[in-house]
Amino acid sequence: MQTQDRVKVNQVADAIAASQEYLLSIQNSAGYWWAELESNVTITAEAVLLHKIWGTDQTRPLHKVEAYLRQEQREHGGWELYYGDGGELSTSVEAYMALRLLGVPANDPAMIRAQAFILQRGGISKTRIFTKLHLALIGCYNWRGIPSLPPWIMLLPKAFPVNIYEMSSWARSSTVPLLIVCDRKPVFITDPTINLDELYAEGVDRVRWELPQSGDWTDLFLTLDQGFKLAESLNLVPFREEGIKAAEKWILERQEATGDWGGIIPAMLNSMLALRCLDYDRSDPIVERGLQAIDNFAIETEDSYRVQPCVSPVWDTAWAMRALIESGFAPDHPAVVQAGEWLLQKQILDYGDWAVKNRQGKPGAWAFEFDNRFYPDVDDSAVVVMALHLAKLPNEKIKQAAIARALNWIASMQCKPGGWAAFDLDNDQDWLNSIPYGDLKAMIDPNTADVTARVLEMLGACDLSIDSDSLERSLTYLLREQETEGCWFGRWGVNYIYGTSGVLSALALIDPQRHKLSIERGAAWLVGCQNPDGGWGETCRSYDDPSLKGKGNSTASQTAWALIGLIAAGEATGKLALEVIERGISYLVATQKPDGTWFEADFTGTGFPCHFYLKYHLYQQYFPLIALGRYQALTRE
Repeated sequence: MQTQDRVKVNQVADAIAASQEYLLSIQNSAGYWWAELESNVTITAEAVLLHKIWGTDQTRPLHKVEAYLRQEQREHGGWELYYGDGGELSTSVEAYMALRLLGVPANDPAMIRAQAFILQRGGISKTRIFTKLHLALIGCYNWRGIPSLPPWIMLLPKAFPVNIYEMSSWARSSTVPLLIVCDRKPVFITDPTINLDELYAEGVDRVRWELPQSGDWTDLFLTLDQGFKLAESLNLVPFREEGIKAAEKWILERQEATGDWGGIIPAMLNSMLALRCLDYDRSDPIVERGLQAIDNFAIETEDSYRVQPCVSPVWDTAWAMRALIESGFAPDHPAVVQAGEWLLQKQILDYGDWAVKNRQGKPGAWAFEFDNRFYPDVDDSAVVVMALHLAKLPNEKIKQAAIARALNWIASMQCKPGGWAAFDLDNDQDWLNSIPYGDLKAMIDPNTADVTARVLEMLGACDLSIDSDSLERSLTYLLREQETEGCWFGRWGVNYIYGTSGVLSALALIDPQRHKLSIERGAAWLVGCQNPDGGWGETCRSYDDPSLKGKGNSTASQTAWALIGLIAAGEATGKLALEVIERGISYLVATQKPDGTWFEADFTGTGFPCHFYLKYHLYQQYFPLIALGRYQALTRE
């Protein structure tokens, strides 16, 4: 190498060492890594609402939520769905509601600005269903404008074309408790009691408490909803109490010992609302555990209090392990060994909801969170397997048995189209996204390119095998999902950069010569997306506007994804875009902070495309380290 290149190699080595040192410094004493999972302010606003409804607000530092919400309000007066989006209506209404519940008067300057923002965008009547439902709980919206959810849905047999197991795991765990809430239609008295009449653009006296029409076949659901409401008004809902009891039983059975439901705050909040509607006492152990579980998701600082939508210790730990080993740590380094043994303890050996549609699979997967027996997922499990494969643990026999269990479970979760979904098998009835209740368009969990790619990458990286027909179907599925530009959609990360990086990493390990053309097209698309500063970035808005594929301000995590994909593609095809990769590496080195970290304000994780986004605070740490480590290995060859 020339002197100039050697200097760059030294800079890369220094950047790797600083990043490794930072990761080691934040490893928990139990062996895991875990950082904040940030979302928009609605999660915290809804937690405030729940505590007001239960009367537990005085036993939590909710006064600090006001400071958090004020801090998150933008100059235009609204609150954002994701960083830099210009403000979003439903998010802003829920933040406004929470501030009012915390005692902030409507004539506060911040509230006046928020009111103007909200009214300019159509007011409460234009918000999403779930915002309206939360407002209805405290009398700020009429239940007539909320879709009916008949309790008898709980009684539909699993073999029936429509049942709760045709919903995605997150929709199911959030919807079952709402069957109780929407049946009872409660209006709780809070302290302070508020109304939000000032947020109706048309005037509260002119509101039409009805579901909006779409002007297409989906309006059929509005007719059905009217029928459900008529039956409710006449007290002619069939199997009403049986459905309520079945929903209650389902909720109680799925509460973890730690109090969690589904590992996500919406399911936890809704389950607590259902118990409140069923007149459970505040001192009931079930209630106390549920409230404690919500507290466990909270982050409190000296002057702020906010609630995370979920926690990601298993995910963060597996990626941190991979980053450390791939950047030069010994596979038997004490930090790696401790993390690996912690992950082994977290393998789930119980049957969960996945078993309803998957009659062949046996337990052996991992979940995202500390505790979530009912909802392990394919993505986490594949990443954990790759992390464990790299690590050298004291008892390799136990490790290999855990990997074998996970492989068998993952293989059993392959969907009919050939790919893999996150939590369930063949959970793909898209019409469910058209019901009035499903306006987040997240009612199902179909197979996706990014999760499928993770499984194939696991097979290639760990020298594992599945049935040859299953492998062929999965490859066919992935190739079919490639977009005309050469990229792949990213369901769980933003967006096409994430999806393309994942698929390239997979195809580079599974018969790459056969898929050379697809790999080259994907790599060429990534090359074409590089920003002038050498990095890569993609806005969350690309989910709404396909013309924004691969476009956005550079971020550390997305730059790392692009580099990981390009390095994999180059090694697989022999066509390494070295100059492009060098510029990307230079971007990472130049933007690294003195303490070994990177910072990005952007949300690069996806909850529900177009509707809910996430910022994993460790994405900007371990993905750049993986990219730097792979580049370092490349330059040593």
